[in-house]
Amino acid sequence: MKKNFGGPAILLDRSDINTDEIIPAKYLTEVTKEALKPHILEDLLLEGFDPSGEKLKQARAIITRENFGCGSSREHAPWVLEVNGVHTVIAQSYARIFRQNMFNCGMLAVELPADQIEQLFALEADGAIEIDVDVEGQILTAKGNGRQQTFSFLISPFDKALVQAGGWVEYADARY
Repeated sequence: MKKNFGGPAILLDRSDINTDEIIPAKYLTEVTKEALKPHILEDLLLEGFDPSGEKLKQARAIITRENFGCGSSREHAPWVLEVNGVHTVIAQSYARIFRQNMFNCGMLAVELPADQIEQLFALEADGAIEIDVDVEGQILTAKGNGRQQTFSFLISPFDKALVQAGGWVEYADARY
């Protein structure tokens, strides 16, 4: 496994965050992931959110609502997260193609029910919440506001194998 799935999390309190908000379409002609880096979430309109702020720069996980990654299907959306060190997204649900692109890139898309997402949002105090993920055990631990909560999540054996290998290319290289 090549990625760390823990660290500081940023909360994006909105459903239906689409791929154009994750990485605007005008940057899809870039030929490297690194060129995408400064444009992460730059078109996301969300009260109190600053796409150039330190909180996003330090984030290693995103916690959000339902239907994350909807809109156009493109690998650039997970790529911009990955190049910025965000390897985990925790949401109630995902657009199907975005979710699979996350796993194909060796990243983690954790789905939790709405009541557990609410519990994660309630842990935030002064903007600080820390996530730790045990991929093998399928356990997510969140710390914030002087409290800690643990959640179990489901991931298919194949998607877990992709994440543990570091992505589809690494998975295929090791097996074929």
